[in-house]
Amino acid sequence: MNQPASLNLVELQTEVARLREELSMRDQLVQQLSQELFRLVKGNASFTPSAELSERHLAEMRSLREQLQAVEQQVHFYQEQIETRDTEIYQLRQSVQELSDRSKMLEKVVQEMPGIYRQKFAERMAPIKEKVAQIQQENRRLHAELQSVSYRLAVRNRRTSHIDLPNFPRIGMPVRVPGLS
Repeated sequence: MNQPASLNLVELQTEVARLREELSMRDQLVQQLSQELFRLVKGNASFTPSAELSERHLAEMRSLREQLQAVEQQVHFYQEQIETRDTEIYQLRQSVQELSDRSKMLEKVVQEMPGIYRQKFAERMAPIKEKVAQIQQENRRLHAELQSVSYRLAVRNRRTSHIDLPNFPRIGMPVRVPGLS
């Protein structure tokens, strides 16, 4: 995993945690306001407010409702942001997993490369080794044949040492065959 993706993931997680904490605090404030409003309404059930007091309470209620709606909108906004960040985090984790899998596969391929090259080299060398073996075998056969001819010639020379062997002409000179009498 590369460094910027790691930092981005950490930043996203930190931001999500901060947003969740803020959302929790706002939920607590809404809960407290609701409880306070309920307490005020229930506590003052027997109290009949005057027109001025009633109007003031209505204005306060309107203000509280507006604040509540604003808080609910903020809560909704932050929930959408959290969902978006969660989706991004999921996609980043999936991307990290895919890259990790690909990295492992490439490491495996790199580790297998020397073996593959050895195998390919051995496959290419097999016909060459076979040809060398054939040439060496032919060489041994020719060497054995040469020794055999040399031995027969030596034996023949011992038996017929009284016969004068002809001198073979050098290359380029005319050949004369001596007559036998």
